[in-house]
Amino acid sequence: MLTEKQIEDQQTFERLQIKGGLEKLRSNTKKLQEQIYASASVYGSSCVNGILPDLIAYIDEKKKKYSRFAGKDAVVVNRYIVPVDSEIQALLTCKVMFDHVFAPNDKKRTITNTALAVGSAIEAECQMNYYEQEAPALLVTLKKNYWHQAKGTEYKRKCIQTLMHKSTITPWIAWDKTSKIKIGTWLIDCLCEKSGWFDKELVRKGKKTYNVFIASEKLIQHKDEIMRMAELFSPLAKPMLIPPRNWHALQDGGYYLNDLTRCHKLIRRNDGTLQQGEIPYNFINRIQQVSYKLNPFIVKVAKELEERGIAVGKFKPVIEHAIPPKPANMEDDEVRKRWKKEATQARNLQAAEVRKSCRTRMTMNVVREFEDIPFWIPWSFDYRGRAYPIPAFLTPQDTDFGKSLLLFNEGAKITAKGMEWIKFQLATTYGLDKATMQERLDWIENGENRELVHRVWSDPIGNIADWENADEPWQFLAACVEWYELHYEHRYHTHLPVATDATCSGLQILAGLAKDKSTAKIVNVVGSHKPQDAYKLIAETSVDHIPERLRPYWDRKVTKRCVMTIPYNAKPFSNRSYIRDAFQEKGISIDKEELTACVKAVREAMNIIVPGPMQVMKWIEKEVSNAIRNGQNEIKWTTPSGFKVVQRLMKTNTTVIKTQLMGRCMIHVAGAETGVDLKHHKNATAPNLIHSLDASLLHFAATEFDKPIALIHDSVLCR
Repeated sequence: MLTEKQIEDQQTFERLQIKGGLEKLRSNTKKLQEQIYASASVYGSSCVNGILPDLIAYIDEKKKKYSRFAGKDAVVVNRYIVPVDSEIQALLTCKVMFDHVFAPNDKKRTITNTALAVGSAIEAECQMNYYEQEAPALLVTLKKNYWHQAKGTEYKRKCIQTLMHKSTITPWIAWDKTSKIKIGTWLIDCLCEKSGWFDKELVRKGKKTYNVFIASEKLIQHKDEIMRMAELFSPLAKPMLIPPRNWHALQDGGYYLNDLTRCHKLIRRNDGTLQQGEIPYNFINRIQQVSYKLNPFIVKVAKELEERGIAVGKFKPVIEHAIPPKPANMEDDEVRKRWKKEATQARNLQAAEVRKSCRTRMTMNVVREFEDIPFWIPWSFDYRGRAYPIPAFLTPQDTDFGKSLLLFNEGAKITAKGMEWIKFQLATTYGLDKATMQERLDWIENGENRELVHRVWSDPIGNIADWENADEPWQFLAACVEWYELHYEHRYHTHLPVATDATCSGLQILAGLAKDKSTAKIVNVVGSHKPQDAYKLIAETSVDHIPERLRPYWDRKVTKRCVMTIPYNAKPFSNRSYIRDAFQEKGISIDKEELTACVKAVREAMNIIVPGPMQVMKWIEKEVSNAIRNGQNEIKWTTPSGFKVVQRLMKTNTTVIKTQLMGRCMIHVAGAETGVDLKHHKNATAPNLIHSLDASLLHFAATEFDKPIALIHDSVLCR
C-alpha cells in the first residue's frame, strides 16, 4: 500500500518533469532563434507548413501575370523566378524569412540582407540542380562522402562547388547581387501579401538607421497559440518512483498527474472514447507493476567510457575535436586560410559528435537520476493492442545500451534451468542468435569463450576489444557479469532479463486462422518428433526454380527475410531487396532477371508449403475490398483478449517538397481527407491483424504469469 508521502513525492517528481519540459521547449526555441534557424522551431515549422499551399498558389498566379509584362523587374522574374518550381521558392522563402525575422541580430532582419538571403537560397538550389543535371553520379558521391562533415547549407554549397570545379563540368555562373536582392524582394512580397505576417520597421543604431522586417501582430498571436498548445504536451516522460496508476475505462492511468496534463492516452493517437475489454486493462496494469533497477556494473563502465570519450555500439559519448590554436603568423594569407579551414572542419566534426551523442547523453542524465533506487515504467497501447513504454529511456524497448542498464528489481533464486537461460542470453547477445538452443548452451563450455568472459568481467575497459564487436555488446557485457558471478562468485540470485523471441509468428497465426494443420506442424504450432524449420523447407522447395548458377548459394538464410515478411503483406519489390542483400552478404552479385526468378520461386514455394496462410491473406484482401466498396470508412475487429481495433486509413491531399540544401517538407492541405484509402487498407489489414493477435496472446500470457515480465512486441523478457 502506497503512503501519502510516496504519492506526494511522485507528484512532485512529475511537476518537475512538466517544468523541465517547458524549460527544454523554451530553451530549444531560443537556441534555434540564436542559430538563425527559427524555421525549425515548433512554431516555425507549423507556420511554414500551414501557409505553403496558399503561398504556392499565389506565386503561381503572380508568375502568370508577370509573363505578360516588360521592364527590368519582369526580366528578372522571367529569367530567374519563372523557371524554378513555385513549391521550392515558397518553402525557401518561408524558411529564410522565419530564420531572419526571429534572429536576435537586427542586421539579419534588415530588408536588404533578408532579400539577399532569400535570393541566395534560390540560387543555391538552382546551382545544386545544375550539378545534378550535369553530373548526377558525381553529385551523389560528393554528398555521400562530404556532406556529413559539413554544418550549414552555405558550407555544403561551397564544399560541393569547390569539388565540382575540380571536375570537367562547366562551372556554375554565379548570379549577381542585385539580381538576388530583386528575386528575394519579389518572393518576400508574395509571402507578406498572402500571409499578413510581416511588417517593416525603422531601427536606429547610433547614427545609423535600418529598415527591418518584424513579425506582425497577426503572426505573434498565431505563434503564441502554437507555443501554448506545444507547452501542454511538453512534459518530460521518465520512469516513475512508485507503481503507475492503473488504467480504467473511466480513468487515465500511468502518471499520477495524467488526469490534469492529459498528455498520455491508453491508446496512442486515439480520440480516447473507445473502451476496451477487461483483459487488456488487466494486462497493461500487470506489466506496470514490474519494478526495475539499474545494473551497477554497466553504469560504472558507461560512466568511465563517457569520461574517456570512448564509443561502443549504441553508446556514443561526445568525442572532443579541439579547434586548432591560431598560428603566430596569421597575417600570412595562406596560413590564415589553412587555419580557418581546419577550424571549420573541427567545428563541423564537433557539431556532428554532439548530434550523434544526443541519445547517449540523455540516457546518462536519466541514469544519474535513478541510480541506486527502484523504478517503474508506465505503458500504453498502440491501436493494434501492442504495448509500448511511455518513457523514452530506461525501458525494455530501448537500444542495446539502454536495455543493458536494466535489471528486474525482484530477483529469483538461480536453478540449473535458470543457469541454462543465462548461457542462452550470453551466446545470443554475442552473435549466435541464429544457432540452435544446444549450440548456444555449448558456447560457454568452450575454454576460449570462458577465458573471454573472465577477461570481460575482470577488466571490461582494458579488454574492450573482447566485447565491443559482439552483436549486442552491452547486453553481452551484462550477461558476462551475470554468468561469471553466478558461476564463480557464489551469487545465488539473478535479476537479469533474458529475451526469448517468437519465430515465424506471422505464419503461426495465419496457420491457426486457416486451420492448416500441415503448416501448423511446419511452424511448430503443433507438436512433432523434432523442431521444424519452415525457412529451410521453403528454400529446398524453391531451389530447382532459381537460376542454376545461384543454386549452390541458395539456403534458408537467403530466403528467411522474404518468408518472414510475406505474411505481413511484403510485396515482390521488398522481397527483391531482401534476396539481393542476402546474396551480397555471400559476395554474389545478381541481375534483375535472376532476382525476379528468385522472388517468383519463393512465393510459389510458399503457396505449396504454407497454402493456408497464403489463402487467408488473399481472403482478407478480398473482404476488405468488399467492405470499403460497400461504404465502410473503417475496418474494425475485436481480438480474443477483448481489445477493440479500429483501422482508419484515409487518402490525404499532401505534397512533399524536397530541396537540395534545406531538407524536405510535407504539405497537408486543409480538409485534406479525400476518401478511404482502399489500397492502404488492403496492404495493412493482414499485418495489423497478425500484430493484434500476437498482442492478444501476450495479453493472456502476461496476466497469467506471476513473475516479473517485460515485452518487446513478440519478444518476452523474464528472469
